[in-house]
Amino acid sequence: MRKSTRVATLAAALVALACVAVPAFASSSHATGTTVKVAALDTLKFTLSTKTVKAGSVTFVVTNKGQLAHDFKIAGKKTALLKHGQTAKLTVTLKKGKFPYSCTVPGHAAAGMKGVVTAK
Repeated sequence: MRKSTRVATLAAALVALACVAVPAFASSSHATGTTVKVAALDTLKFTLSTKTVKAGSVTFVVTNKGQLAHDFKIAGKKTALLKHGQTAKLTVTLKKGKFPYSCTVPGHAAAGMKGVVTAK
C-alpha cells in the first residue's frame, strides 16, 4: 500500500472511530440526577422550580435576584454568600424524605427565607 493510501485509510478509520466514540463519551458526561433552579429574592423568600425531586443527586442552581446578599443551605451544605446577580451550584445527595433549606444570613430564615424539599 502506498504511504498516501495508508494515511487516508488511517484518517478515515479515526473519523469513523470518533463518530462512534464521541456519542458514548458525550452521554456519560451528562450529569445524572435532578436540577432545581432557585431564585433568592429580597422579599426574603426563595422560589424553586420544584420542591419535589427524585431521591439521589440533586443540583441546586441558586441565583440571587435581589440586592441583599443571600446564601442557600440544604442537607448540611451551603453556597457561598451571593451578591446581586451571582449564581452558584450546590450538589447534594438526598435519600427519600424531607429536607429543610434556608438562607443563613442572620434574620433571613426567621423572616421566611426557608422551606422544605421532598425527595421521593
